[in-house]
Amino acid sequence: MRRAYGVKKLSSYLDTVGYPLTEEEINDLIMNKEIPHLKPMANMIVFNLDHIDWWINQKQISPK
Repeated sequence: MRRAYGVKKLSSYLDTVGYPLTEEEINDLIMNKEIPHLKPMANMIVFNLDHIDWWINQKQISPK
């Protein structure tokens, strides 16, 4: 499973796949539970990149 640990790493990944988001935008998505993520500990956020790829695809198919 491909993973990104932390918002900075996810932001870098999103830049490479052509779906750039700022760290602030990602944090807002996390707070609103709009982006797939795991929080195994209070100060750790993990993103499964396969789930993120699916999420990007869904956003591009039916944008809000």
